[in-house]
Amino acid sequence: MQLWIGLAEVSQGIWTWVDGTPLNERGTLAFSVLFTSSQKHQDITTIAILQKTAEVCKEQGRRAGRDFVMPFPLTVDSVPEACAASESKKSFRTVVKNIKDSNALVDFWHVFDEEYHFDSEAFLKGRDLITRGVATIKANLRRKNYEPARDKLGEILHTLQDFYSHSNWIELGNKFPYSNLIRPDLPMDNIADRNTPTCRSCSGGNCDNNILESIIREKKLTSGYFEVSSPEKPNGKCSHGGFYDKTSETEPTGGINKDTFDSDHGKLHLQAADVATAATAELLEDIRGAVGDSEFLRFMGITQSSSVLCFVIDTTGSMGNDIDEVKRVTSFIIDSKRGTTDEPSAYIFVPFNDPSFGPLMKTTDPDEFKAQINALSVFGGGDEPEMCLSGLQLALTGAPLESEIFVFTDASAKDTELRSTVLALIESTKSRVNFFLTNALFSRRRRSSDGEQHQSQRFTSRLSNSLNQLYQDLSEASGGQAIEVTKATLPQATSIIVDTSSSALVTLLQAVRNPAKAENFSVLVDTSVKNLTVYITGNSPSFTIISPSGISQDDTESNGGLGEIQTVGNFYRVQLNSQNQTGLWQISIDSAQPFTIKVTGQSVIDVQFNFVEIIEEPAPAYAVLDSRPKADGNATLLVTVTGGESVKLTEVALVEASGSGVVNGTLQDVGGGDYLVTVTSVPAEKFVVRVRGESTLSRSTPNIFQRQSSTQLSASNISITTQVSDTWEPGTTLSVGFTVSTSGSGGNLIIRARNDREFVTTLPESLTLDSAGSANSTVTLTAPSDTPSGTDVTLTIEVDTPGASDSNFAVLRLSVVATVTDITPPVCEIVSVNANCSSNCSLSTWELSANLTDGNGTGIQSLTVRQGNGNLTTTIVADGGINVTLASYVASCCSEDFELVAVDEVDNVGTCFRSIRTTIAPSTSTPSPLFAFTTALEDWMSTMRMQRSQERTVEGLKVEILHVLIDPGKCSYGGAFDRTSPAEPTAMLTRKVLASDSQQQQKLLPQSYVRTSGE
Repeated sequence: MQLWIGLAEVSQGIWTWVDGTPLNERGTLAFSVLFTSSQKHQDITTIAILQKTAEVCKEQGRRAGRDFVMPFPLTVDSVPEACAASESKKSFRTVVKNIKDSNALVDFWHVFDEEYHFDSEAFLKGRDLITRGVATIKANLRRKNYEPARDKLGEILHTLQDFYSHSNWIELGNKFPYSNLIRPDLPMDNIADRNTPTCRSCSGGNCDNNILESIIREKKLTSGYFEVSSPEKPNGKCSHGGFYDKTSETEPTGGINKDTFDSDHGKLHLQAADVATAATAELLEDIRGAVGDSEFLRFMGITQSSSVLCFVIDTTGSMGNDIDEVKRVTSFIIDSKRGTTDEPSAYIFVPFNDPSFGPLMKTTDPDEFKAQINALSVFGGGDEPEMCLSGLQLALTGAPLESEIFVFTDASAKDTELRSTVLALIESTKSRVNFFLTNALFSRRRRSSDGEQHQSQRFTSRLSNSLNQLYQDLSEASGGQAIEVTKATLPQATSIIVDTSSSALVTLLQAVRNPAKAENFSVLVDTSVKNLTVYITGNSPSFTIISPSGISQDDTESNGGLGEIQTVGNFYRVQLNSQNQTGLWQISIDSAQPFTIKVTGQSVIDVQFNFVEIIEEPAPAYAVLDSRPKADGNATLLVTVTGGESVKLTEVALVEASGSGVVNGTLQDVGGGDYLVTVTSVPAEKFVVRVRGESTLSRSTPNIFQRQSSTQLSASNISITTQVSDTWEPGTTLSVGFTVSTSGSGGNLIIRARNDREFVTTLPESLTLDSAGSANSTVTLTAPSDTPSGTDVTLTIEVDTPGASDSNFAVLRLSVVATVTDITPPVCEIVSVNANCSSNCSLSTWELSANLTDGNGTGIQSLTVRQGNGNLTTTIVADGGINVTLASYVASCCSEDFELVAVDEVDNVGTCFRSIRTTIAPSTSTPSPLFAFTTALEDWMSTMRMQRSQERTVEGLKVEILHVLIDPGKCSYGGAFDRTSPAEPTAMLTRKVLASDSQQQQKLLPQSYVRTSGE
């Protein structure tokens, strides 16, 4: 019964697997985001994403002829597996987490802004936030800007979900979402005006009936007023209620929110959460219709692989040989990994030389990427420095988070002023930057690739070119490699590109030693790890590797008992044998020069983390920091572990990147693989995050695992907070307010702001702060009038103390979006259906014709058959100055359903749906009542899709269906759609009820949709 996907009833059945450990909470302003046993915004968001993603995967599988088994329960691990994309578990979890984080941010930054919560009857302003947000998401997705689209999705989902908790929509008896909230073409009518009383005071603390009967009878829409400092509100109006709401102390007293079980209307909390979940799924469905199934899944992080291939390439004259190697390794990766789980999910390329760089080219088509790389040619040169950091900045802002980026150059950087900006972006994105530097033997740049006589010279010294120190610093900060080779030996080093283009790559150990010293490193390898690889860079280091079984191999053995050691330039790659990798490995390194060591493998167990700031009042909320954590006092991390329910964290520590200092954290399991980790201090030096835990993935006894972050992090005594206006259109100027504060000494702080689009930016060059003081300022950015709608802009604001002894940054992702004036979706009218089907469906066909038009809108951009395996033909004709698309569809009678999705030029979505199930001649067997109910409900849902503005009529139709099919005195199915069940949705259809028809029942009603909470 896939028709239940995305609707309220399923949501109750999977709370257990997405809800966190119960935590007490007092007072809230919305469905909570932390510290509650009630349904949180995270739960509602996660459930809807899981349902909708599974639904889309099921439909894609059906069209491709693949079987799809609905997982039970729906989790962030089980859904990618069911979608035949198990390698994208981490990316899917990352996407869900980022959307939830953006959702939570609303309670942090907009807790008192009524329109973000539908408080104080701010219905029109709240709806405007949602519809403008949807337009922003669609514009971003048209340009494949997934990160800002996900941020905006989380934000508007918070507002959408709060409507069902803060308004009286549920009290009015509604069981379905209010579709007008996401449809700007539909009116929001029957809102109680400011002078209309809506509530009476609660009676003895009981607020069950505090909404006036006249409001209920007339179906007037209202919401509670909320203020933390003033008790004033319009006469006779409802209050939000709760500990912090001062208006609830003014007549009429009490409140109407349903945020938690303990709220004034807490008895309706689950109903509100159910409908909010359905509304979230409805909004996701609208986005899906606009972008298509494949792009929607990519938006959700569901791809064949979690890896991307990202190159930043110097295209000046002397780079001919290097580019030939890039072409070779690109072709090898594409050809060898096509169709496998390691095939990259995206391909990115940024060229640079002097004085130009870019543009960034991004595609999901491997053949298109190969053609772009093969078309590369070199030109120019002569002056040695190039615009390397400008190209790298584009890659860092254009690639997905935590990407591997490869830079090819034989020149130093001309744009060294971008060093701090690039470092800020590395910390923010957690991407790893690897440099292939083919200037190891040269101090001067050649104009062309001629004169290669020096390239065959034996590279013995392995001395670092001093011009490469900046690249070394950037690679170390990111957890990448700076590999110095000759042009002739470059092909021997590019194996690291093949290694890191594999999916599910994890870091077990990462360390930098500068100054160098002899040291032993321990690496714990768990049973989930495969393809264990060790990378060492340095000037002639000596090293020995000892396996858990005691077998050893040193750097002088290119092929030994443990594996193969490949040496080129300053780079050592040790590919360990696949046998007996589990256990504690020892690696001893002795070097007179600085060195790095990195140990990686492939595993389903990994971690993600962010530093967060938590507030307790007036509502528990958290915000992911877009800057460095504070150097003084406590810090909090939100750590997420992937790998399923069998994986538990036991230790999280901040470890000095170049030393031995360790700060251990205190863990609090908040459910769903998330942990809040508190540390009493942050290392003064650069540090990484190390985690340890237990897993029972493959055996009953706990299996100890260890993971480590690659990116080096820093703390700061400077804090930067930002505030952004919500609207930025082409040809306009955006103002970004920010506050700088310091817990250390004050002085004249240096301010910088850079964006990756080179838009005109203005800001003060400095701010003067007293010791432990703060100051406010503003950055402005001007978008040219020809900026395409959906363009994303990454703004980095940096602050340095005098002498650059301390610094911090804030990284913001902004979007330029043109105002959408066409708000009406395409209209589909089914003109005729001819279905003369026999009992043997394969022997006959059925036909449908429909007319589609966008009226005076922007015009129909695309038509897609979402359901049905027939043939669609279209013809466009003019009718009274309006283009009409004539659609003709022919299908086998075995393909009974047809759904056509029409999208106009600004991504408004309209649909046609028709099923011929009821027109098939009856077979000799009589369908079960459950089958009749399923078919009727499917037909009803199809009608609901086409007539969303007539919900009350459709709901009435649904009641008639249920009363016809279910005899008096019998069990009810239950849930949001069943009017035969009690008000509390607990009576459910079980296997016991249909024991006589168990086989057919199991086919029609998968276990994931059966609960035994009542009979």
